[in-house]
Amino acid sequence: MSTSSLSKAQKRKDTLHGYLFLLPSLIFFIGFVIIPMVYCVYISFFDSNLNATTSDVFIGLDNYKELFQDEVFIKALQNTMIIVLVSVPVVTIFSLWVSSVIFKLKNWALSFFRCIFYLPVVTGSVAVTVVWKWMYNNYYGIFNYALKSTGIINQNINWLGDPRFALGCIILILLTTSVGQPIVLYVSALNNVDQGLIEAAKVDGATDRQVFWKIKWPAIMPTTLYILVITTINSFQCFALIQLLTSGGPNYSTETVMYYIYYTAFKVYRFGYGNAMGVILAIVIAIFSAIQFKLGKEK
Repeated sequence: MSTSSLSKAQKRKDTLHGYLFLLPSLIFFIGFVIIPMVYCVYISFFDSNLNATTSDVFIGLDNYKELFQDEVFIKALQNTMIIVLVSVPVVTIFSLWVSSVIFKLKNWALSFFRCIFYLPVVTGSVAVTVVWKWMYNNYYGIFNYALKSTGIINQNINWLGDPRFALGCIILILLTTSVGQPIVLYVSALNNVDQGLIEAAKVDGATDRQVFWKIKWPAIMPTTLYILVITTINSFQCFALIQLLTSGGPNYSTETVMYYIYYTAFKVYRFGYGNAMGVILAIVIAIFSAIQFKLGKEK
């Protein structure tokens, strides 16, 4: 047998082994991601409550038409967009700034700060929410206590019960629980920047700002793109905070698309309508991610 035949046979064998190793994950991905996604799109064209005693009724695009006449959905979509447009740039910029400050520290100091910032990420969402709910309490919360003690306010504010402040309070919690992973990623990315290029640029008279924008920023661009996409997806999927703190209130001021999907599908039992919302949310996330990838490649 010729050498080329042996190499082709070995390549086919290696490919087969690779797919066999991937098979468990592939089965899980198809069974728990692809099939539910297809079924979600399918059910969105039906008036369905998943009740065995009643059959689903095909209604075509009626669920999608109703969506854009649903004031609650429009409000939820607006709130979700506000959360994304505020949290994504703030998380990215703040994480990059913190990482730029701490990545040159000694190992023990760097580990300490990474632990502090990453702690909210690994802490259970229920525990984090309980702490923030106490801080926002309008009778004995720490925010009202601090603001009244300094004379900034004269009477307690119902942070989560006032439409003027409720969404901002949710965004603040989301920011504190979202910066941990980006900081860790940025620290690693900054440490991997070629120090020889930085030293050469400084020898040539480059300022710290020029070094950052001309050398460091292009080097950490892939990390930035990943952080932007992941933070965008997580912001669009904001649910636990809403469910545990406000249930979409007051007056739908904290209603998000994810919470409205949950309420529609599992409280009102309109699964077809809820799936239509899920399809629209997936399309919006895909559009945002595509724009970010496009802009990232241009950089």
